[in-house]
Amino acid sequence: MLCIDLFCGLGGWAEGFLAEGYEVIGFDIERRPYPGQLVLQDVLTLHGSQFKDATVIVASPPCQAYSYRAMPWKRAKALPPPDNSLFEACFRIQREASEAAGRYIPLVVENVKGAQPWVGRARWHYGSFYLWGDVPALMPLTVGRKNGGGSWFAVAHNTESGTSRNPVNGIKHGGDWFSGYGGGFGRDHSQMRQHSSKSPARKQASAEIAKIPFDLANHIARVYGPTKVSKPNRVLSKPEE
Repeated sequence: MLCIDLFCGLGGWAEGFLAEGYEVIGFDIERRPYPGQLVLQDVLTLHGSQFKDATVIVASPPCQAYSYRAMPWKRAKALPPPDNSLFEACFRIQREASEAAGRYIPLVVENVKGAQPWVGRARWHYGSFYLWGDVPALMPLTVGRKNGGGSWFAVAHNTESGTSRNPVNGIKHGGDWFSGYGGGFGRDHSQMRQHSSKSPARKQASAEIAKIPFDLANHIARVYGPTKVSKPNRVLSKPEE
């Protein structure tokens, strides 16, 4: 069983799939601690035919552009539409992989609620983690609060811990990824403010905030195990609107 993990970050998807016995290969442009095999390569340069042996593809394209536009600020609302090329690349890669394999390879893409106006309505959400693509019909329910703010910047403001850590109960926890832009979110943001928006510390905190919860990743891994489900003979070329 092979899982391809696009925009893999710290490996939240990978941890859930590895626990089910998958081999996991992740792609990203920055080296971070990652539990699977990491390839440093821009996802835009990938061709899906490389992944014809994949059992499933998962992806978490960057969400900052969508989150920023969901915030109630005039300068955010005045911005032009975001660039959807990274989001769309996931579905292009899936289509190419399926064509090369001669079978359908499922894809699950995760992003924030604020992406919906630009990429279409999500099929499901696990707390503040919104999902597009081949989302299983039966999904685990989250425990606790749901994010109503449309972005994980708002979640950082509401988190009880106020510190960057692996998400629990479907809530994207974090310190203050966005405080450098004047948002002032998060209870414990003094340390984050000491770093520039491009500093390693801020990037690390951002990756931790966005990490996929184990329960979500592991559930989808179990569903798409080859003995658990048969794949439909179809190809999804773009997100369903």
